[in-house]
Amino acid sequence: MMQVLDFIDFNSTYFIIGLMAAILVVFILYVAQIREYRKHKERYDSLTRGLSGANIEDLFLRINSELSSINRDLNLIEDNIETIETKVTFTIQKMGFVRYNAFADTGSELSFSIALLDAYNNGFVLTSIYGREQAVIFGKPIQNANCNVPLSPEEMTAINRALMGESAEKIL
Repeated sequence: MMQVLDFIDFNSTYFIIGLMAAILVVFILYVAQIREYRKHKERYDSLTRGLSGANIEDLFLRINSELSSINRDLNLIEDNIETIETKVTFTIQKMGFVRYNAFADTGSELSFSIALLDAYNNGFVLTSIYGREQAVIFGKPIQNANCNVPLSPEEMTAINRALMGESAEKIL
């Protein structure tokens, strides 16, 4: 036993230096752990966003509930969009317009034909014929870009313009 004590006494300086180095390494590891803890604490606090006494399980349950609510709302919005898109196909989307002189003795191109069609080329053509003594307005139904009533050249031009998406130009 004396030999061990003599060995320790003789090498005590090395033992002290070794222990100090070990303490320094442990202190550096401790500081690194504190930094890592603070980083995780900040991430946890940002995850819980100020909820007092919240744990991860409660947080995940709340997020799951919110996601379910958002998915429900998203499905309702998608259904509404489909309904609106269906309705829009039946609204007036195409228009063709023609101004002209219906009679040689009138000027200023006060007569017109306007074709209003939906996405399926259904709608009507409205024609106003202006004369010096009277003005007449009448409409004709259009189905699949065709009419079961005879059309004037101006009405056909208005329908063709609606189908082609052309701007309104006058016929001379």
